[in-house]
Amino acid sequence: MFVAVYWWRVHPGKEDQFRAAWRRGTDLIREIYGSYGSRLHRDADGRFVGYAEWPDEVTWRKAFDQKMVYDDPATRAAFIDAIAQVPTDADPIFTMSVTDDLLARATSRQRQP
Repeated sequence: MFVAVYWWRVHPGKEDQFRAAWRRGTDLIREIYGSYGSRLHRDADGRFVGYAEWPDEVTWRKAFDQKMVYDDPATRAAFIDAIAQVPTDADPIFTMSVTDDLLARATSRQRQP
């Protein structure tokens, strides 16, 4: 398994818009590019941090090189509109191969509203 970690700062008041667009975009990326999905976190400094799981680096690289484009202009526009800051070139802050995985998995997907 392979993971990529990203972060975003969001304009104040657009957190819900960002989260909704992130969820829809993540669903589309999973369907189109074969990711295992992602988790979104909120750091103490207010940044959103996304941890995305992929079957392997090759699958992630192919999607990343294609800029993970999906055919949902409204979702993409809402995502971009909410973002105030990203790392240079929007590159992931970490890309890593998993060596040991002791994360307990729920039997059904749990979503936060």
